[in-house]
Amino acid sequence: MRISIIGAGYVGLVTAACFSELGHEVHLVEIDREKAGAIDRGIAPFHEPGLEALLKKHLLRNLEITCEYQEIAGSECTFICVGTPSSPDGSADLCFIRSAAHSIGDALKGEGDPHTVVVKSTVPPGTTRTVVAPAVMEAFGRQDGLITFAMNPEFLREGRAVEDFFHPDRIVIGYSEDIACRKVAALYDGIDAPIVTSGLEAAEMIKYASNAFLAAKISFSNEIGNICKRLGIDVYEVMRGVGLDTRISPQFLNAGAGFGGSCFPKDVSALIHLAESIGEEPRILKSVMEVNEHQAFRMITMLESRIGDLCGKQVAVLGLAFKDNTDDVRDSRAIPVISALVDRGAVVRAFDPLANTAMARIFPGINYYGSAEEALTGADACLVMTEWPEFAQLEDEFDRMKSRVIIEGRRILTCKEKEGICW
Repeated sequence: MRISIIGAGYVGLVTAACFSELGHEVHLVEIDREKAGAIDRGIAPFHEPGLEALLKKHLLRNLEITCEYQEIAGSECTFICVGTPSSPDGSADLCFIRSAAHSIGDALKGEGDPHTVVVKSTVPPGTTRTVVAPAVMEAFGRQDGLITFAMNPEFLREGRAVEDFFHPDRIVIGYSEDIACRKVAALYDGIDAPIVTSGLEAAEMIKYASNAFLAAKISFSNEIGNICKRLGIDVYEVMRGVGLDTRISPQFLNAGAGFGGSCFPKDVSALIHLAESIGEEPRILKSVMEVNEHQAFRMITMLESRIGDLCGKQVAVLGLAFKDNTDDVRDSRAIPVISALVDRGAVVRAFDPLANTAMARIFPGINYYGSAEEALTGADACLVMTEWPEFAQLEDEFDRMKSRVIIEGRRILTCKEKEGICW
């Protein structure tokens, strides 16, 4: 099938590369010319295992990147994969969605073949029907039924997105016209996964509810971990037993410093705002966010109890990305920790295998090192914020510290004299 994808961000670029691998002819539209130029040379603007290999395999064959919306003419489907960042009040900012929808409608003027516009961005329920469809049709200028709409939310984990695309738990398709559902389903031929069909609004809500529930599991595990810490119980032993219950599952039960990234904080906040806008009080969702906000600061409290006043102290922070296998620092739990350290006058010695450059844009005044060993040398204490597998191999490197005060927010270390945030 000939398809177009709007937006070469995380979701759009991964989706474009993977659909190309399935044999479709893909036209990727990215209005940022510098980013488009880099991608056209096979360079991904972010780290994602397997992505650059797919780009190099399919560029100039069945994957093309352009800066012009007019290139979508002749496509059978167009996917909207633009960002929906948080507004100051926590709601989803739909300005990029509206702009993309209008540009799609304008580009399709004069087309005489059926076309399906598919929203893959995470949007509040009702967006596809009441925001995207009207904007497309207004710009298109005709109401002849040629354009149909669908919602196909993504469930891609950063660092494992290519694998998740080809081996998903499910494929969700929301639709209002049968032809749109059949067309989107056909795009995934060859992928072995159940297809869940629903109305447009239900598909939009499935994405929000999924992320909110996973975030709730994390905050719940952290609260249990905080209780276990006081009782001298290993929370990982507890959650291993809890997770074997088939009604619960072991996923997202790892207690630690909390959740971050581009999805959970943004989507839970948007769902809270949506609930309040219709007169509901989302008490559980608010508690999920409150627990997450406070969790990282427990590491600072622990640190102060171990080494006292932090002013002038050298503190190594290992791990800056919000999770391993990515260079994404959006809402990383390392951000509030570093901010608190700086406010208290500590000297921060930071290292991440991939995210030094990204974090330097947020904290240009702290010290960045090329290895964990360098960051640890001369440090009064160490905080581990990301579960990079290579950190599990650290042992003698900690001997380079002034004192082996090691607090981890993710359970990854195997060395002696370490302490967990809630274990």
